[in-house]
Amino acid sequence: MSPTSTEASPTPVSGPAPVLQVSHLAIDFGPAGRGRKAFRALNDVSLDVRPGETLGVVGESGSGKTTIGRAVLGLVPVTSGSIVFDGKEIASATPRERRALAADLQVVFQDPYSSLNPALTIEDILTEPLEAAGVERRPARARVAELLDQVRLPADSGQRLPREFSGGQRQRIAIARALTRSPKLVICDEPTSALDLTTQALVLDLLIEIQQRTDVAYLFISHQLGVVRRISHRVAVIHRGEIVESGPATQVTEAPQHPYTQRLLLSAPVADPAEQAKRRAARRALIDATSQ
Repeated sequence: MSPTSTEASPTPVSGPAPVLQVSHLAIDFGPAGRGRKAFRALNDVSLDVRPGETLGVVGESGSGKTTIGRAVLGLVPVTSGSIVFDGKEIASATPRERRALAADLQVVFQDPYSSLNPALTIEDILTEPLEAAGVERRPARARVAELLDQVRLPADSGQRLPREFSGGQRQRIAIARALTRSPKLVICDEPTSALDLTTQALVLDLLIEIQQRTDVAYLFISHQLGVVRRISHRVAVIHRGEIVESGPATQVTEAPQHPYTQRLLLSAPVADPAEQAKRRAARRALIDATSQ
């Protein structure tokens, strides 16, 4: 996908303190003992995200990119390292402390079909987190109307059920739910991978517009370099649980230095059959060279 007028603009390295800072993060899965070793899903991972910035984390399936997001959300235990959100260490936060973070830390999941309760209307889905925070019914409904307008859904959408919407519309509803309490950081875990290309572009443009208006930060997780290039200010490439390359989005996605990132770039399909054949040959040669 090529950039549009709403493409993410560069963010200077200097500026406000990071809203998220991950330092030397390591995560092991599975018990160790009796000759067995725990599987190290992440090893010495460090990254940060500043207000109003998008950090894209890109890698193939099994690389550990989603595990980073799950660790920040407290969904997997941290073996070692530090996760600081809004100036507070949260790697070992209690369930009560996690609930207190919900206003400022939200997530948009990959599958828009399973992330919404099919038995609730859209208004109920969106007012639920507001009412849980003590917001009264009338202002909560006003906030829902505002959110539906922000994500470009009809005003009567609140009275309908999730099954009445397309995949792209459901993902916009999921984005609206993440924004209900004006968070400081949204973790976007493959939010466009289940969508067709046209709908992907619409959702990415919507995320960029919301960021420009609200200064929300995104940790954007994807396996697609083209998607990451379109929305991210900076990119971190992860391979086998380790960050192998990071830097400005244009630099990493157009002139990568690490062989793994080069392979990711060459694996992206292009419309020209001759150019695609050249890419396949170059990728095979790169794999052969790096496997020796």
